[in-house]
Amino acid sequence: MGVLLTVAVIALASASGVAAELRWRERAGAAARAALRASLYTLLPFVTFFNLARLDLDVNVGVGILLGYVTLAAVSLLAWWAARALKLPPASAGALIVCVLISNSGYLGYPLCASLLGFDSLGQAVAYDILVSAPALLLGGFAVGAAFGESAGEGARERTTAFFTRNPPLYAAIAALLAPDALAPDVLVDASRVAVIGLLPIGFFAVGAILAEEAEEGYLTLGNPLRPPVSVAILLRLVVAPALLFVLALPLIDLPDPYLLLAAMPSGINTLLVGHVYGLDLRLSAQAVAWSTAVVVVAAVGSLAV
Repeated sequence: MGVLLTVAVIALASASGVAAELRWRERAGAAARAALRASLYTLLPFVTFFNLARLDLDVNVGVGILLGYVTLAAVSLLAWWAARALKLPPASAGALIVCVLISNSGYLGYPLCASLLGFDSLGQAVAYDILVSAPALLLGGFAVGAAFGESAGEGARERTTAFFTRNPPLYAAIAALLAPDALAPDVLVDASRVAVIGLLPIGFFAVGAILAEEAEEGYLTLGNPLRPPVSVAILLRLVVAPALLFVLALPLIDLPDPYLLLAAMPSGINTLLVGHVYGLDLRLSAQAVAWSTAVVVVAAVGSLAV
């Protein structure tokens, strides 16, 4: 049921974004970007703080978490190499790396874990999401944006300043790690999980509006997901990342099923947040999010019928 509800929200939000752009043109795109910026400075820090503040660290998951970092580092390097081979401009190269680095392990991963693996799997899913995917966004994604983005400033000093001044979730994460459990009561933790659900329609409304905006301007068609660099993003995110994690873990640990499932999640909605703030290629980001999500959703729905 969770999978079907998630699919319905994704479809409705994306369709609403497309319809809004067709109806209100530039105002829809501006509203989508404003919503992304608002979530960056409000919902995302709220979700980050109250999920991290209540996280119970278990040494038994340490090796799997470490291998998750190694996997993300490896696929990010592969994305950088692919961007050089394709001779992409910096904004597009950064978008490709971010699309591979940041996955939708929370918005889509949680309901998929609950539906496909059972609700008992959510504990491990949250641990992987918070300890691997969250740092990938807060540190890796924003660092890549600051390094490659067109609006992050010129030179190392301005780009470093952009990383620290346009990254409010980073400070929420630091505060959460220092805060005692008393500062994260159950009611606010529950509210933060509702906020995660709220991010889903905001993000996919933006995806729909941005895709429709690019299509109106004649820059975008969705007819061929195999066209580089979109196909590279899809391959690295959905195939290479989980395969590499599985191979690395095979001689070392019994890899928890939620880890492998979350490693195979599509490019995350937060790629649009990073792209918008730092001036990366939003068209490439939106295409990668849309196509990789479509692949995972179709596979998940198909698995329910088996």
